[in-house]
Amino acid sequence: MSKSCKGLAMELVKCLSETDCVKVDNRSYKECAGEKTPSISAECVGLRETYFNCKRGQANVSVLDGDTCRIPSMPSTRSVGDR
Repeated sequence: MSKSCKGLAMELVKCLSETDCVKVDNRSYKECAGEKTPSISAECVGLRETYFNCKRGQANVSVLDGDTCRIPSMPSTRSVGDR
């Protein structure tokens, strides 16, 4: 992941980790990132949109440069026994 979006990704994970979606429902960060308010806070929705726009901008540049752009997976909140 490029350093320009890494900070946004970390802020998004931190924001999502405080939501009921992650804490109470024990859903993954990836699942919760796709939710809308009120499941996650308006702050998290804003961070999600900013992060996705950042990644989209990098993907557009990588197409022009011929590079590939990886989208990192978010850490799971589930333990092995929960599956």
